Amino acid sequence: MGQVIQFVSKSERERIRLIQEARAIYDSIFPPADPAGERQDTAISRAAGSDVGNLA
Repeated sequence: MGQVIQFVSKSERERIRLIQEARAIYDSIFPPADPAGERQDTAISRAAGSDVGNLA
């Protein structure tokens, strides 16, 4: 009952998807030296208001 649903526009979801795709390509070429990149993925997911990191 106390849940708040946040609207995420289609363009915002597409922007997040493109960022994730670009990051995956970059990481396949330049593997991250430390797990700091994983924290950035979580921050982006939280900013979007959903767990978009697990959609792929």
